[in-house]
Amino acid sequence: MKLEHILLGVLLMRPSTGYDLKRYMDARGTFLRPNTQMSQVYRCLSSMEERGWVWHTVEPRPGAQDAKTYRVTDEGITVFMDWLTAPYSPTTIYTRDPGFYGRLAFCGFLQPDQVIELLDREILARQLQIKRYRDRDRSVPEEPQLPFDAELQSLVEERSHELGSLYMDQHVAWCIELREELQSRSSQRRIRAVD
Repeated sequence: MKLEHILLGVLLMRPSTGYDLKRYMDARGTFLRPNTQMSQVYRCLSSMEERGWVWHTVEPRPGAQDAKTYRVTDEGITVFMDWLTAPYSPTTIYTRDPGFYGRLAFCGFLQPDQVIELLDREILARQLQIKRYRDRDRSVPEEPQLPFDAELQSLVEERSHELGSLYMDQHVAWCIELREELQSRSSQRRIRAVD
């Protein structure tokens, strides 16, 4: 997930200054892209403005530097929505996958069935990973070139596997629960629309 997608999404929710965007990146945005510097935000805004994705107005501030408030252009909306609605391809590392969680962060711009489809892809990918890797051979090779504590290595690897399995199972359960909630919500909306 690129910084430009995050910034476009935030700007589509609310026109903002570079400072506002940096505050977002330091709070909620840090889970999508950690350690974003102010200079990166401004460079990205400048680049997006050059490409015609955003534009700004200047708000004079007496006694302080004027503030630029950025808004998204039609071209920027297209770029953002193309990214948001592009087919999601899960990575092998599910924890905080920016492709998945980035789309969830801006799911308010999607239809419920699009979010359900995203969840379906994530659930299937993780279930296939569980099937493929859960019971894999985790034995430690015993031909080290240096002194090597195979028992220690096996213990730590096995405990890491247990923790990873727990997290993966919780992640899949969370995705399934959210999908079911969205499906129920969609059903209720359809019933109300018929009445």
